[in-house]
Amino acid sequence: MLMYDIICKKRDGQELSCQEIDFWIQGYSSGIIPDYQCAALLMAGLLRGFSRRETIAMMNSMIASGERIDLGDIPGIKADKHSTGGVGDKTSLVVMPVIAAAGLQVAKMSGRGLGHTGGTLDKLESIPGFRCQLGADEFKRQVREIGLAIISQTADLVPADKKLYALRDATATVDSLALIAASIMSKKLATGADILVLDVKYGSGAFMQELADSRALAQLMVELAQQSGMKAAAVLSAMEQPLGYAIGNALEVSEAVAVLSGGGPADLRQLSLTLAAELLVLGGVADHRDQAEALAREQLASGAALAKFQQMICAQGGDSNFNHLPHAAVVTAYQARRTGYLSTIDARKVGLAALCLGAGRQRKEDAIDPAAGIVLHYKLGEQVACGQTLAELHCRDQQQAAAAAEILDEAFAYSAIPPEPIPLISEIIS
Repeated sequence: MLMYDIICKKRDGQELSCQEIDFWIQGYSSGIIPDYQCAALLMAGLLRGFSRRETIAMMNSMIASGERIDLGDIPGIKADKHSTGGVGDKTSLVVMPVIAAAGLQVAKMSGRGLGHTGGTLDKLESIPGFRCQLGADEFKRQVREIGLAIISQTADLVPADKKLYALRDATATVDSLALIAASIMSKKLATGADILVLDVKYGSGAFMQELADSRALAQLMVELAQQSGMKAAAVLSAMEQPLGYAIGNALEVSEAVAVLSGGGPADLRQLSLTLAAELLVLGGVADHRDQAEALAREQLASGAALAKFQQMICAQGGDSNFNHLPHAAVVTAYQARRTGYLSTIDARKVGLAALCLGAGRQRKEDAIDPAAGIVLHYKLGEQVACGQTLAELHCRDQQQAAAAAEILDEAFAYSAIPPEPIPLISEIIS
């Protein structure tokens, strides 16, 4: 079998066999196939498309490139969640303690933020002392004992995906639904969960801008999960504006704690409850969505979810006194430039402004300021007056604040009449 022949076959629009896909992915993962040949096949696949059969084969080959985590010896239903990424998206910090308090076992591996979107691990590591890197045995023991662990992905889990994603990022071949779905689902299946909810976002701050593209991706990922014996559902949620009000790691932890304490922003609370409810139905804890959402609300109202979150933080070495979260040296106001209704709060640009303040990273090796970020004061459709504070900028110095303010000038737009409201959740695929 020759990589040259496989490239030609896909270039001509033919379907690759499972054996050819495995030859390609295992060969590239092990270093036998060079970057230039892999890049050629990726581009051919992007332009010609991959079939469902090819997508399943890619996913399975990625999984086979490394170790799998076996959670079979942990009693109960093991649950996982994945978000396609957004600005201010801290739902994992709410959803996972809620469902753990309701009786599911949460064994979650999360990622870090890159670019304008944040990462769950970066948020958790803003908590003093918190450890994201646990060995497999320690990880499983914590799930068994307290029902909740959120850790970083191990180096040996799906190594082919890490290598392929780096090449896709450098060769403009990220935007293939098949490659995106195979990448996400290979990691989720390798971690051994029984049930999965996917938060697939669309809008200005999301990877997928259009609802139709997000729907297609969601349907494909749910299908891949079901083909592999995992129960899954996908929630399509809007990312036209940041979720909640806080953008930035310690700021987002504080906002998640507010929701876990029974308050917090309405949009963050509602999306978290919807995601939690889907997992509770998939896990058999509740019979239908209304019952599941009521059970999730009960975990917030009783304090059980907050207690479970604090239990996880302590188990992973963190300080569960949220008054000890880091605070920025400089907090400055960003003011409305006009009077009117907020017709646009561009989530991507708000995320880029937070990145400018130090809340994110442009390269994987960049350091993050855990205290940096933005706290919005208004949501889309609300009326503001010129000179009112639209947001607080949390950073190290005024130079950072000035640079972020220039980006925010392009993020907000005003209108004389209220804009049409955008539904937070468009549909649920299960």
